[in-house]
Amino acid sequence: MATPEAAPSPSRRVPEAVHRRRWAVLAVLLLSLLMVVLGNSVLNVAMKTIAAPAPTGLGATQSELEWAINAYTLVFAGILFTAGLLGDRLGRKKVLLFGMAVFGIGSALASMAGSPGELIAYRAVMGFGGAFVMPATLAIIMNVFEREEQPKAIGIWAGAVGLAIAMGPIAGGLLLSRFWWGSVFLINIPIVAVALVAMTVLVPDSKDPRPGRLDPLGVLLSIVGLVLLVYGIIKGGQLADFTVPEVYGTAVAGLFVLTLFVLHERRSEHPALDVRYFRNPAFSAAVTSLGLVFFALMGVTFLMVFYLQSARGYTPLHSGLLMLPLAAAQMVFAPRARLAVARFGARAVCTAGMVMIAITMAGYVLLDRDGPVWLMEVLFFCQGTAMAHISPPATVSIMQSLPREKAGSGSAVNNTFRQLGAALGVAVLGSLLSTVYRSGMRDRLDAVPGLSAEARHAAGESIEATLTAARGLGPAGHELVGPARDAFVHAMHVTVLGAAAVAMLGALVAVLFLPPGRPGRPGGGAARPGTAEKAEEGAGAGQ
Repeated sequence: MATPEAAPSPSRRVPEAVHRRRWAVLAVLLLSLLMVVLGNSVLNVAMKTIAAPAPTGLGATQSELEWAINAYTLVFAGILFTAGLLGDRLGRKKVLLFGMAVFGIGSALASMAGSPGELIAYRAVMGFGGAFVMPATLAIIMNVFEREEQPKAIGIWAGAVGLAIAMGPIAGGLLLSRFWWGSVFLINIPIVAVALVAMTVLVPDSKDPRPGRLDPLGVLLSIVGLVLLVYGIIKGGQLADFTVPEVYGTAVAGLFVLTLFVLHERRSEHPALDVRYFRNPAFSAAVTSLGLVFFALMGVTFLMVFYLQSARGYTPLHSGLLMLPLAAAQMVFAPRARLAVARFGARAVCTAGMVMIAITMAGYVLLDRDGPVWLMEVLFFCQGTAMAHISPPATVSIMQSLPREKAGSGSAVNNTFRQLGAALGVAVLGSLLSTVYRSGMRDRLDAVPGLSAEARHAAGESIEATLTAARGLGPAGHELVGPARDAFVHAMHVTVLGAAAVAMLGALVAVLFLPPGRPGRPGGGAARPGTAEKAEEGAGAGQ
């Protein structure tokens, strides 16, 4: 005998028609997440190929590779504020479809780039599109799921990152083994096409019934400040000298502009970033922890590609397969992180995850040119497990701290701190890696006969630059290969210890400032009592 369908709960804020198809909507939204993460993870595995001279690659330098990553990240982070506000104002579905289309166009252009400069520019286009995708995705999840199911949905959302991380390097390795480097960007096109059709049919639109005005000055200040700051850091690593006026001048100017941005946001009646959000410890501690962990994680991910391919000689495909434990752990444990939060509280779970991140970062010092592969796989798995227990509860804490109709701007802040942490991680740790490596190779390169000062400087920027120079020197260059790999491993050890220190700082922030939560409460008790519930009374108008 069939069981009668349960009547809708009188406290339900989501329309019944939307509630019935919530899991189908989530599945479609995961396609957009897959696309955005895939776009970055594919690039990571292709960096060594892009660094190779034409026609194999573009002959990109270490700093150009960093900019290929950070051009995406900086535009993404700078536009997120406005993208979140536009989603709340115009409709999140409209903004999501626009972002998907722009991301697809940027991917097609990046695949045809003829120089590192063009690649950097087209990556910026991809970042512009991605900025409209990410906040809309998370905001829609908050508007199609009831509060008690939001931690589970966000856990699945975070676990999908693991799937994308796994697919990116493997798909990139397969493509690079058969096609030219630009094929790694074309993989986004069919995903975009399928997602656009499915979203048009399934995803409901929602908006804030009382949206704020746009803040063009705030957006401009944030973009200029971030670009100047990260440019100075990357240039310092490229020159191996942070006392050059071009380096410290641009970095200080960036900090000054970002200070102006904060002061402007505090006084603005329609801020791009509402600094009042940060008065809530559940919000401010969570976004800070996420920024710090992504700083450490993305910086180490950047260097691990060169460790696997340049120092140990693995192919791009083998490198992707070796990173499967990192992705698999995230995919398996992220959807279940809510269970740990329900038992121990958000503070304990996030703090333990950050400490494990720091331990695994420090564990990379045990890796050398010929170390056991199983040790590396264990470190990857533990790191993925830790990440799976940080991102979901921190994201739930952020999103449930705000009223539902502000989900777009809240999601924008969440993703901005992730991307800002990632950008600074690649810039700072990449520059540290380059500086230590150059110092280790200076005497070796000075001893090479017939190598000009300019060629020595270029060859000392990265291991791939040294190996490229060695190939052009014939028999004399063979003596550089071993020392270059040793120097890189030493530089990697110094860099991962710096990343471990940053992760421990994140653990300190979590244990001191993240609310402990009440065991058994979804989300770990992130929201202030009554705040989100009261605000949700008017959220129905936003559906």
